[in-house]
Amino acid sequence: MLKKKQGVDVIDKVLEACYAANKDALFIMSLMHQYEDRGFLTRGQLQGLHSKAQKIADMPAGWLATLEATIAKLPVRDKTPLDLKPTEEKTKDGKLPMMLSAILDKYPQHKTVNGLQMKYNKQGSLTLAETIELEKFYKILIK
Repeated sequence: MLKKKQGVDVIDKVLEACYAANKDALFIMSLMHQYEDRGFLTRGQLQGLHSKAQKIADMPAGWLATLEATIAKLPVRDKTPLDLKPTEEKTKDGKLPMMLSAILDKYPQHKTVNGLQMKYNKQGSLTLAETIELEKFYKILIK
């Protein structure tokens, strides 16, 4: 059994107000059932509820603001893949070999930078993530 939330449940109030405004709205009825069953709505469902609630003229602004704040608190699941392919611009300007040698001159036993140098010597390039990591080490250790 789900535990009832303490205090005012704004999501439930917004759902009820949207249902009262349009009793035939299947989307709102579906959200109400899901909210009653699970006790929560996903970020996308809350965003859909917010867009429907904005269209209702007598919806209290405080409820909309609370709903926006609730949506903002939820994590964003970005499904776009990162571009981790080697960057041609950074390998051609000679910046990477200079950073590698400068760090290894000062810290010859640095394992991560040694590994990056071996990979650079073998392949002639580094991925974007590796380049960013090398730049981070360079800023911390050299500059």
